[in-house]
Amino acid sequence: MSAEPHPTLPPVRLHSDAELARDALVAPLFARAVRLARWAGPDTRVDVGGELAPDQLPEAVAVLGLDTADEDSPVYASQAWRVAVDTGLVDVTEPEEDSGDGAEAGEPEYGTAAPGEDLALLAGGAPGDVLDLWLAALDTVLADAAVPDLDDLVDALDAGGEIDFDRLDWNPQREADFLDGVLANLYLLTVTEGGAGEGPVPLPVLAASMIVPDEMGDPTDAVLEQVSDAMMRLDDQFRQLEPIGLVEYRPVDEALLAEADEPAPGEAGQGAAAGPEDDEDVSRYGMVRLTPLGLYGVRARMLEAGVEAPAVGELADKGADALLDAVSYYPERAAQSEIEQWLAGRALPDAVAELLAAARGDDEGAPLRRLRCQQALAPAGPEAEPAVRAVLDDPELGGLARVWLAERGVADVPAPDETMVFWLTVDTIAAQLAADGETEELPLLMRSLTEHHAGFFEQAWRVEHPATAYVLEAMGRLHPDKKASKEARKAAFKARSRQP
Repeated sequence: MSAEPHPTLPPVRLHSDAELARDALVAPLFARAVRLARWAGPDTRVDVGGELAPDQLPEAVAVLGLDTADEDSPVYASQAWRVAVDTGLVDVTEPEEDSGDGAEAGEPEYGTAAPGEDLALLAGGAPGDVLDLWLAALDTVLADAAVPDLDDLVDALDAGGEIDFDRLDWNPQREADFLDGVLANLYLLTVTEGGAGEGPVPLPVLAASMIVPDEMGDPTDAVLEQVSDAMMRLDDQFRQLEPIGLVEYRPVDEALLAEADEPAPGEAGQGAAAGPEDDEDVSRYGMVRLTPLGLYGVRARMLEAGVEAPAVGELADKGADALLDAVSYYPERAAQSEIEQWLAGRALPDAVAELLAAARGDDEGAPLRRLRCQQALAPAGPEAEPAVRAVLDDPELGGLARVWLAERGVADVPAPDETMVFWLTVDTIAAQLAADGETEELPLLMRSLTEHHAGFFEQAWRVEHPATAYVLEAMGRLHPDKKASKEARKAAFKARSRQP
């Protein structure tokens, strides 16, 4: 037996596709891309690369209702147009190079644009079609966010006006991987029980999760400087990701950025953004949370990359064996929610019988399956009794059945024999070890299970359960009574000696 954790990510609770599609359609950047796609027509001109002709940008700004006096408005319009083109909401025909006719000398040639076929999916397609288009838009925005900002690009120009990538120190794949890693960490912090949940995550925490090694105590000045640099990159990137609806973001306080640019004497290399002091408001350093749409988007990207990222409810149409195998490694609340959804679509007597059949087995995961089965049966009413009674004589399920019936005050429940009692004890501890590891509560459970049986360890090593030696070894480490722990170690040795 092994107590190693299952590698699956905790399951995420997603909104329905219909709700997520509505969120996608009102995300500012996606909504602008849709508006420009509907505006595109015979008079829309594009240059090489499909970008809007410069003299068309003012009209695009007006169509989007942006402030014509704001110097950033053409940038927003250009970005929305690029999203529309990249997602197929707009079809462009680029100008032919060196056509030799059709334009006067020195006059640029332009291609044309028109609404794409996919635009119709927004009105007549399914919610999944809208989400597919939004995911394509997200890919474009993430690619843009991984590109260095304009100031860095200008600084990296060589004498010939070309970008010196060595000087820029920019590796596109490295930057994309870093941003994907940040979003994966934010996802994990969101879906893990006891984590951020629906609350925001401080930017320093997120940056440190990518930079500071787990085994490091107090970070060095060099590591803090890396965290500070990562925060500044993420501040810019989250500002770009918010309009597509991926995150809600409170940026780093501009006053802190000014302080970071002007370090106090003797503090060079330790900018103010390296991390908050204890008495400072952590929100000044940036706060970010994934939106429900963002959770959907990050999970979709992880699934595409081959990461196992379950969602609550996706097992509703699976068999009981698949259900118990999966929820065995879910956090308890998520497991209970998944089980409830699974039961909701089935006739209770048949569902109980299927769960009990799936709980059998002598493989490594069987004890935890039986524990989850017991949890699944906990809320079941009288309709479940015939299926439960049917396994009273089963050596693996008889103890579970007796517990269920006794908790409901059912009469004429046969008492378990000694063999079943000891087997159930080993199975219960094995399940707890698999579910939660060596918790503070486990020694108390061990004491409770052994106090009521004189000579427990003299009998326990003989139990025909695959996890007997593993459980006894754990009891030898964890049992709060020193005499009992010594007896457990001796029993574990005897149990090991019986194994082939």
